[in-house]
Amino acid sequence: MTADLARRRTAVFVLLFAPGLTISSWVTRTPDVRDLLGASTAQMGLILFGLSVGSMIGILCSGALVARWGARLVILAGTSAIAAGAVVVGVGAAVSSGPGVALGLGLFGLGMGGGEVALNVEGAEVERLLGRSTLPAMHGFFSLGTVLGAVVGMCLTAVGFPVLVHLVAVAAVVVGALALVIRRVPVDVGRQHDSSGSREPGAARATVWKDPALLLIGGVILALAMAEGTANDWLPLVMVDGHGFDAALGSAAYAVFAAAMTVGRFVGGRFVDRFGRAAALGGSAIVGAAGLALVIFVDNQAVAAAAAVLWGLGASLGFPVALSAAGDSGPDPAARVSLAATVGYVAFLVGPPSLGYLGEHFGLRHALILVLVLVVAAVFATPAARSPWAVRDMEPAGG
Repeated sequence: MTADLARRRTAVFVLLFAPGLTISSWVTRTPDVRDLLGASTAQMGLILFGLSVGSMIGILCSGALVARWGARLVILAGTSAIAAGAVVVGVGAAVSSGPGVALGLGLFGLGMGGGEVALNVEGAEVERLLGRSTLPAMHGFFSLGTVLGAVVGMCLTAVGFPVLVHLVAVAAVVVGALALVIRRVPVDVGRQHDSSGSREPGAARATVWKDPALLLIGGVILALAMAEGTANDWLPLVMVDGHGFDAALGSAAYAVFAAAMTVGRFVGGRFVDRFGRAAALGGSAIVGAAGLALVIFVDNQAVAAAAAVLWGLGASLGFPVALSAAGDSGPDPAARVSLAATVGYVAFLVGPPSLGYLGEHFGLRHALILVLVLVVAAVFATPAARSPWAVRDMEPAGG
């Protein structure tokens, strides 16, 4: 591995760690923010809607922005928006302004949705140059950021540390990290060049939508992103309402899931390199489906807690490995990764909230059957991810 490539890989690690740290810092202070605002549950729902709106705008715009300006500029703008959003949330909470907090969450979501699509384009390019599976470990750093942010946030909550100071400090860390590593991302990654004088930046994106293999890979991403996002939003409540856990144990079950996700992403690259993407994705989907089935159908607390581990391990590789497969599924890899990442982030945002409606009518455990069906269906789509590195005209880098 060359020094430049090693620095690019490290930059992606850092740039994925930063949003993970920020989002978990916000989540752990949500009860304090609610108290500072004096908001009801319904009012908090409206405030949180700012995050969804910002994220959707960022996701839907990111592909076109990367094609026009390149990934580096979009990553720079997105990460800056994440830091700015954290500060605005803190200020809004400090002055008891619900609209201010909603605006901050909108900025945060805009940066997350746009910046992470661009980061996945850069990460897939680094992985291609390395010649071995690296995206799982990159996403592992996002998970590591969420774990660290959650631990620090819980400690600061316990001692009554001011929300504004906490979020401003996190924003400062993010800005400092961004300043240190952003120049390691090449300017032109993901940019669509007009070499013929007639090609528009959207032409590649329009073409990739017609690729059957990429659409199957997109289905895998949708299902496994749905499994991951569902756990992030609903797992503690599923354990409390569906299995009789108390609130602390319900949160602990989510912590177990997050830890399993982190471990799976850090060690999963070895399985991808040894058995191939299709086998790794198929195995992940089977393990995730087993965890979901145990949570849904077995009414036993010990089994449910163990199932959270299987659920986390099964969901850990789906998004990053399927993104790599999308980039290798044909020409214009940046357009393919951008499309696949967009599908995944839409699943993260749209899927889990829809389960709330089903859970209201059928119970949360039974609502998870929809996710289970999607994950089982994904098992049969994973052969589309076959794209052996051995056929490339390149040597895998050492190191």
